[in-house]
Amino acid sequence: MTSDGYLADCRARLAFDLLAHTWNSVVLWALRDGPSRHVELRGRVGGISSKVLTETLRRLEFNGLVERRVHTEAAPRVTYGLTRWGGPCSVRSARSGRGPPSTATR
Repeated sequence: MTSDGYLADCRARLAFDLLAHTWNSVVLWALRDGPSRHVELRGRVGGISSKVLTETLRRLEFNGLVERRVHTEAAPRVTYGLTRWGGPCSVRSARSGRGPPSTATR
């Protein structure tokens, strides 16, 4: 007999896997103030390599939490922002203590 909680396509398991990944909640938190370019995000998220940031953004985009927008201007650029599903996830991460520590003076 199998339990529905352990099936690979269980929504709860998929949500947990997504939020339990090391960099996902950090990147969601970094995007909470609005869309950012890759370089800006890398500056906000200390200790992440360019490759890992790209993989994380792709994973979050695939799961519908982050939107990748290509701006076709004289100098093309790409920005990443939260979708309507990504915003609540960044708030929940902060409430659960997974957001970055407070920047208040000590």
